[in-house]
Amino acid sequence: MNIKNRRKNMDSTKYIDNFFEDVINDLKKSKFKPIYKEEGIVSDIGDGIIDIENLSDVGFYELLYLPKGVYALTLKIEKKRVQAVVLGDYKNIEVGDEVLKTSKAVSVPVGYELLGRVIDPLGEPLDEKGKIQTDKFYPIEAEAVPMVRRDFVKNPLYTGIKIIDSMIPIGRGQRELIIGDSSLGKTSIAIDTIINQKDQDIFCIYVSIGQKKSQIAKVIGELKRNNALDYTIVVAASADDAPGLKFIAPYAGCAIAEYFRDQGKDALIIYDDLTKHADAYRMLSLLLEIPPGREAYPGDIFYIHSKLLERAGRRSDRYGGGSITALPIIETQSGRISAYIPTNLISITDGQIYLDRELFNMGFLPAIDIGKSVSRIGGKTQVDAMKKVAAKLKLDYSQFLEVEVFTKFGAKLEEKTQKLLIRGEALREILKQQRFEHFDMPHQVVIFMLHNEGYLEKISLKKVRNYVDEVLKNIDINYPEIFINIKEKKDIDESIISKIKEIAEKILENYKGNFNND
Repeated sequence: MNIKNRRKNMDSTKYIDNFFEDVINDLKKSKFKPIYKEEGIVSDIGDGIIDIENLSDVGFYELLYLPKGVYALTLKIEKKRVQAVVLGDYKNIEVGDEVLKTSKAVSVPVGYELLGRVIDPLGEPLDEKGKIQTDKFYPIEAEAVPMVRRDFVKNPLYTGIKIIDSMIPIGRGQRELIIGDSSLGKTSIAIDTIINQKDQDIFCIYVSIGQKKSQIAKVIGELKRNNALDYTIVVAASADDAPGLKFIAPYAGCAIAEYFRDQGKDALIIYDDLTKHADAYRMLSLLLEIPPGREAYPGDIFYIHSKLLERAGRRSDRYGGGSITALPIIETQSGRISAYIPTNLISITDGQIYLDRELFNMGFLPAIDIGKSVSRIGGKTQVDAMKKVAAKLKLDYSQFLEVEVFTKFGAKLEEKTQKLLIRGEALREILKQQRFEHFDMPHQVVIFMLHNEGYLEKISLKKVRNYVDEVLKNIDINYPEIFINIKEKKDIDESIISKIKEIAEKILENYKGNFNND
């Protein structure tokens, strides 16, 4: 530009306008682009929490970038400072380090490419299989599906565990709590449920929160041995990981499950366990100087868990279909289900599977207490065949448990009560089940039909399981159409019932004389 010539021919106002117009045109033609970034400074560090100054317009739950590839999550915003939890190793962070805004929430990779992989809550691989090959990401924080877009839970999700599928049924889209003391088999029930989803077109996500690395490795090994890792994703935040990673782990797992739901698929997610998740959030809240409430947990702990579990459910087919079934696990102390976190989760979920220490010590596995267990909506998902044979099971078992109490005192029982006791003992015997031993719906229907028809009461208690196994084997080999018919029709008619009775009575001849009270 020839500025001297322009000054001679233009007045000052016109000159300034044209000057800036030329500057803007030159910038547009230039290859250089202005870069805008907002950065703060780390002013304090302590136990995974950093204080940041000079960082304005930051959002709650916004992801921040620190030196050496470390990220932090904004959890508290004040007038003069921002506090964030470091998602990773904070030992290399120093006071004075720059903190950059990302203007993004925490996101995780999603997609079918994750099946069979083990990742951390940020989506980084932990299984030495290389980088996750996907370009799809979901934010870990998302709104639950609105009520008007939801549908009733109406399709069953079979665990393969007889006592659950018959008396505490679970539906696709349900939230069923698994609760009990440590080392009673809570994780075992969850893993067996995942294994039973093979060929069911259900994608599984197992979220490990605060578990030992040896325990996580054991779970992965069990999934591999049973060929269940092919349709499962493991999200792991181990005991020695930062509290921030433990806190976001269930949200990351839920985001992955939401991807499959958005494809119209059914997903199953296990949170193992939310006790340690609550403990991690309590630790962070105390470090952030958030006022504590009952049992030192922050006042919004109920909101934290309800917001997470409300993301499970079944979406109406009009809006794409798909479902997320959630099985959160919670650990109690000495069976106290009235403690703060257990009561919160019981009120949020659609029922609970309660494991009892006394039953475990008696050798009744899985050690599920029917009296304290309930499925509020799962009964509506049971097929007609299961409803017909399972209708009286819970009543029979509850009556048996009441009568059994009197036997401990050596009380003399009348004949009617004695028969009830024998019937209940036989029922408890067939409800016992070993790890990795799964029964599909048709097999369960036949087993419980044998109980309802009174065949098991005519056999010695020690021979009950042998008798049941022999009946099932005979049908499998000689009359497979019975199981096929039950599976396809999801019901049992008189012809099937009479055929099963015929087989059961024929095999019973070999067990005559082996009475239950021997």
